[in-house]
Amino acid sequence: MTRVSLPHDAKAGPTKPEVRAVLASKLALTGADHFAEVGSCTGAVTITAARRAGRVTALERKASRLDVTRKNLAANDIDADVELREAEAPEGLPDDADALFLGGSRNYEAVLDHAVETGVDRIVMNVSRLEVAGAATEAFRERDILEEVVQFQVSHGYELAGATSFNSENPVYMLVGSASEDVAADGGTPVESQGDGR
Repeated sequence: MTRVSLPHDAKAGPTKPEVRAVLASKLALTGADHFAEVGSCTGAVTITAARRAGRVTALERKASRLDVTRKNLAANDIDADVELREAEAPEGLPDDADALFLGGSRNYEAVLDHAVETGVDRIVMNVSRLEVAGAATEAFRERDILEEVVQFQVSHGYELAGATSFNSENPVYMLVGSASEDVAADGGTPVESQGDGR
């Protein structure tokens, strides 16, 4: 994955590189896609998506964070058509998005309703709190758009007394779904076990 330069800080922390790698895999963006993002913050996901999608519309409700997104975009080599909108979702969301990322849980049910109404093909939502993850999973199920829920945790090594120990990041819950007509027609894809024996 191409390195994302984030010289400017939004004081909310960027989506971690490992999480962005999984997100990119789930979104499977191509040059023909219009990607929409709710909560651009530092612009880490915006930049990652803009290197794959043909068009990007990124929403951020806080002007100061949108300015950070803009500055970090300028610090990276981006060829895609990127539009930044100061708006609180679902207001400001495009009606022709192929893929949608929710970086936070604010107004997520209304955002999911918009995704269903406009037939967004790929929807991914990241959640860090267990209770919100449970409620969001039910919201996906109620709209018949849930494909899978992935929970993962990343640990980074550091030197300790001449050996390697690890600091672990908080777990991330990633909800993946689709509101495209193809999925809706067959009743959605059932959630499959992602167990790895641990």
